[in-house]
Amino acid sequence: MLRRSLASNGIVFYVWPRLESIGVRHAFSTRIGGVSEGAFASLNLGNPSGEVLDSSDHIAENYRRFLKAAGCEGKVMRKVNQVHGAQVLWMNSQTDCGQAPSADAIACDDARCVACVRVADCVPVLLASDDGKIVAAVHAGWRGVVAGVVPAAVKEIRNRDGEGGEMFAAIGPSIGAGNFEVGIEVVEEFRRVFGTDAPAQMQCGGKGHVDLRMSIELQLRASGVDGDHIDGTDRCTFRDADDFFSHRREHGVTGLMAAVISPRA
Repeated sequence: MLRRSLASNGIVFYVWPRLESIGVRHAFSTRIGGVSEGAFASLNLGNPSGEVLDSSDHIAENYRRFLKAAGCEGKVMRKVNQVHGAQVLWMNSQTDCGQAPSADAIACDDARCVACVRVADCVPVLLASDDGKIVAAVHAGWRGVVAGVVPAAVKEIRNRDGEGGEMFAAIGPSIGAGNFEVGIEVVEEFRRVFGTDAPAQMQCGGKGHVDLRMSIELQLRASGVDGDHIDGTDRCTFRDADDFFSHRREHGVTGLMAAVISPRA
């Protein structure tokens, strides 16, 4: 299981000791330890769509604190405009990011950089080659899972990793299956992609539930990632309101968490 950690600057975050052991700096944020207020209290790392917004100064300070807690202070942060698709971008310290490109995964082999994705119920996934020198940060909502963004990121790392070594995958906090109620059309999409193994169930009243984290683990295994090299958490962003923001729980007026990862030098 991922380990809950408290930094000296008050930031609470989650890490995977296995990634730490190979020298990969990374972290999954919570909502604890920042300077934002109200609906965004306190470690808000992004604004939702809509009219109720957090201060950009607050968000910038929150990122500064979070990156310091993650051991990534001073690194060049790379983010994308997340669109619930399956595109993976390679980014480094020289990438032109005057306007954030659209994608849902960032792969990187430049130790001067930190790849970052933002979530507020969707699943953050952090990937690393076994030597820690190639990494990826992935944002996977249900559309991204169906589109195959996680297998696409695994493939990109494998294509760049000429030695064809093992891979590590950390699945971060997200909405749990019991709180992720969906319509029949979503259940049918998961059954189309996963067949009889689909972690999706219909219930009375025409509503169903989908287990996003289990879906991603199935995709990782199908992509050749050893089950012993996959870890996660049972924390639910919807249920555990003291620790996490949740788009669904707060009806869109909420902050964002982030997952960050940086290659080993």
